[in-house]
Amino acid sequence: MKKFLTILFLSGCIYFQANSQDLNLPAPSPTAHLKQDFALSSIEVSYSRPSIKGRTIFGDLVPYGKVWRTGANQATTVTFGEDVTVGGKPVKAGKYGLLTIPGATDWTVIITKQLDVTSPSAYKESEDVARFSISVENMPITVETFMITFDNITASEMNMLLIWDKSAVIVPIKAEVDKKVMAQIDDLMNKDNRPYYGSAMYYLQTGKDLNKSLEWFDKAIAQNPDAFWIYHQKANAQAKLGKKKEAIATAEKSIELAKKAKNDDYVALNEKLIKTLK
Repeated sequence: MKKFLTILFLSGCIYFQANSQDLNLPAPSPTAHLKQDFALSSIEVSYSRPSIKGRTIFGDLVPYGKVWRTGANQATTVTFGEDVTVGGKPVKAGKYGLLTIPGATDWTVIITKQLDVTSPSAYKESEDVARFSISVENMPITVETFMITFDNITASEMNMLLIWDKSAVIVPIKAEVDKKVMAQIDDLMNKDNRPYYGSAMYYLQTGKDLNKSLEWFDKAIAQNPDAFWIYHQKANAQAKLGKKKEAIATAEKSIELAKKAKNDDYVALNEKLIKTLK
């Protein structure tokens, strides 16, 4: 009888364990994967997102002066698609751990070779790639769930934001873009399929030689005479050079072509540009 009960008990345990393994529950701190196109590549972040749930966060749940995985559950990682500077420190392209040491007024941000730090005891300062201090900003609102996001994005600079509760840490990231793009332009302009439009746009957007930009816009138009969007950008370049009459004429040509293509957006863009020139 005892043997039978033992077998029955063990069978029940096995059954319960098997069914427990099939149970699918929502994660209390769900994982997030963020990819942001930046400069000539992208930056990716993988992290878990804990919520406040009525708790005191910084200085309690997340102690001051101790290494934090900057999330929950798994280690937080960040992958840079090209060489960048983070907080003014150079970081080569690659995948790294993202750690922080929160403080009441300042946080230490750490980019480390370690990809598996989930507790302070696992952290090795010798594996640091970059380490710097950032002032923490107090927000007028409460953010319930921890978030990492990117803001103020330009061609070569942007900010990575670490936000939770009423605290925000803004980490500046920069990439060397201009030298790389100029090298591409110099190389491709010596080949058959010359990127006239893209090169002209880069010169226009970065404030380089606008006369050279106009030259390339004209060559791009010669390749694609019905391209109303190229005419519009040429008009923008002419306007920046102070050539108002020429800019108006070019914008009117863009309107004509945009109407034929039934593109109301570019009709409106050109009409707004013309208003600023009269």
